[in-house]
Amino acid sequence: MKILICSDGTPQGESATRLGGVLAGPLHAATTLLGIAEKPEDEPSLREALEREAGSLRAAGASLEIVVNTGEQVRQIVDQTTKTKYELVVIGARRIDSTGPYWPSEKTYEVIKSISPPVLVAIGEWAQLKHFLGCTGGKEFIEEAVELTGKLAAAVSASVTLLHVMAEPPAIYADLVRMEEDVERLLESKSELGLTGRRQKHDLEKVGVTAGVRVRHGLVVDQVFAEVREQSYDLIVTGSSQARGLVRHYIMGDLTRSILNHANCPVLVARPGEGARAKSLWRAVRNVFASHGNSVKGPVVQQPCLSDGQ
Repeated sequence: MKILICSDGTPQGESATRLGGVLAGPLHAATTLLGIAEKPEDEPSLREALEREAGSLRAAGASLEIVVNTGEQVRQIVDQTTKTKYELVVIGARRIDSTGPYWPSEKTYEVIKSISPPVLVAIGEWAQLKHFLGCTGGKEFIEEAVELTGKLAAAVSASVTLLHVMAEPPAIYADLVRMEEDVERLLESKSELGLTGRRQKHDLEKVGVTAGVRVRHGLVVDQVFAEVREQSYDLIVTGSSQARGLVRHYIMGDLTRSILNHANCPVLVARPGEGARAKSLWRAVRNVFASHGNSVKGPVVQQPCLSDGQ
């Protein structure tokens, strides 16, 4: 596995390096520590700072290369990920003030939108990575995101909770809500959510990860943060989707942006698999024909997904 850690020698950069080291060692990852100086004369002092940061990476057993470039930060990160294929990029985020939420800069958003690898953002306070929350709508095309989550969780012996958020249906469907929130019953069902949740849970357990499934009803963003408040999570997994067109670009939906803005723990922005767009299109077409054939409709499902950045 290849990991790129981006640091500018600031406390935010040091946090990214420390977080990357927690994963790089257990993963035996080939790690690049990338420093980007604004001006050529800043390179020597930045390299010294990176050498100090590198101590924790080497102590963790990571195979390390230090690269210092000069120029615009986002452009340099894009160039580095174009030259070398990384499976994970780690960046930092700054706090707007001493008490408020984390508000990643536009540069943070631009990095996430402009590069192909998944991006792990070092946010908030954390001492260890032992419990991951995966925001997933139970779709069948997010296997690569689940696979990456499992790989990282297995490396640090973390557990994973897969969260599905459904729209709050009318009171007449109260029995349906109770059934859906009965996870054991749901996973034994033949519904799309049940089948997919069961498969995702199995895939995680297959690599030695303790996995659970949670179902909540209501507005997606509200329920994700309600879950985070009620449980102790060290890392949140959300997603982004690739924009249509010839230019490589990723879109962050409201859920991903809200999590990045307000989370107090690291956030992993995952990517869809290669076949995600085709499968998503096929599902849309299939649902159009299905809707014409059904005279009775159940409650509308509102789901965030690891790979769609809702």
